[in-house]
Amino acid sequence: MKASSPELSFPDSLAEPGTIYLPPEIVADQRRLARAWLWLGMAALIGSGLFAILLVVSRTPGLQSLFPVADFFRLALVVHVDLSVLVWFVAMAGMIWSLNARSVALPLARLSLVLCALGTLGMLIAPFSGSSEALMANYIPVLDGHVFMTALVIFGLGSMLLVVQSMLAAPQPGRSPAALGAVQFGSNASAVAMAVALIAFAWSWVAMPETLSGKAYYEVLFWGGGHALQFSWTILMLLGWLWLAGACGGRVMLSPRLVVLMFVLALASVFVTPYAYLAYDIASVEHRNLHTWAMRIGGGLAIAPVMIAVILAMLPQRSLSAAQRPLRAALWSSMAIFALGGIIGVIIAGNNVRIPAHYHGSIVGVTLALMGLVYFLLPRLGYAAPESRLARIQPTFYATGQALHILGLVWSGGYGVQRKVAGAEQVLRTPSEIAGMGLMGLGGLVAIIGGLLFVVVVLRAMRVQSTPGDQA
Repeated sequence: MKASSPELSFPDSLAEPGTIYLPPEIVADQRRLARAWLWLGMAALIGSGLFAILLVVSRTPGLQSLFPVADFFRLALVVHVDLSVLVWFVAMAGMIWSLNARSVALPLARLSLVLCALGTLGMLIAPFSGSSEALMANYIPVLDGHVFMTALVIFGLGSMLLVVQSMLAAPQPGRSPAALGAVQFGSNASAVAMAVALIAFAWSWVAMPETLSGKAYYEVLFWGGGHALQFSWTILMLLGWLWLAGACGGRVMLSPRLVVLMFVLALASVFVTPYAYLAYDIASVEHRNLHTWAMRIGGGLAIAPVMIAVILAMLPQRSLSAAQRPLRAALWSSMAIFALGGIIGVIIAGNNVRIPAHYHGSIVGVTLALMGLVYFLLPRLGYAAPESRLARIQPTFYATGQALHILGLVWSGGYGVQRKVAGAEQVLRTPSEIAGMGLMGLGGLVAIIGGLLFVVVVLRAMRVQSTPGDQA
């Protein structure tokens, strides 16, 4: 069975409807690499979903007694976070950078993919490899055992090679049509942000005070680089919004120069990272706060203008094709959940579950944009275009579950329920606290189903080979 692939168009203005920002020719090597990174991302989501089931059950009243909560909750949380955020996002970055590369150095590209895949496999088996302590460090929680740490190092090396390959093969936007060049600049910017993050991780490791150990060690190790990674994820989300709006026929009222400016604004604050390392000791409060300030102030400057432009572009869109409707659902869901996470960030007070509610909104906003981008890219990677009713409802279903999950955390946080604890450690005293965490559990289960539906839709599409046509 063959499925046709949409033609690509390359107007010089983002204001043209139907703009699709891909290189006019996707060579076979690019497509094979992009497909491989997509498979790695799907494997990470499947593994993350399995551990998410343990995570949600371990915090849901009435079900938590089925497991030895503390151990299962912390193990599940570490692996779930690392697979659903770190591995999934890096894999999607690899897919996007492979498609935007002007050339592909196959040995380097393949080595980076193999190392990332081996690292991911190691993370999956680490919880079953013997006793290890779960350390809930921000950004990259870890299992303090030999298997997991070896896997994380291997994955880090693969990510480093991916960034090197992407920067060596980065397209030169000035030689491309204006609209395409603007998005290529964004792709390059996301790679630069990840490069800064990797440098920050190495810098923290070299400069680490000898007195630190355990959770405090990893908290300091990953703090600077973790903040820098958020800029890379944000830029990928903005890329996804622009891509999806154009694929839906939206008239995005931003010139290519303004789009480049938005990406510059999104990237600029990442360079606070090296200044923070030069100015302050990595274990100091000043160093920690400077990273937080850069992310809060600088990280959001580009988001609102792009979001407004995309919303205005999408409002007139009524009659869409079967292939475009899943893209529209993913785009609206992504912007809604990301905005919800931003609003919650304003009301955070204390160390309670409102904090994970905030970053769940931000992370899920990025995830939904990337899910929509996967739907869009499937036919361009030689697979079928998702056009089923299931594909249309999946983003909304997933977003609804995540919204319930987030609102349950916000509700419980108002009563002081602490983060990173489970079971009896949550100390749920009142019916309101129990109801809030129950809502969290219900939303989590709905979101898990939504994530599984995404996997089902994509795997079905991958079973059908399409004809890429002139993209080959």
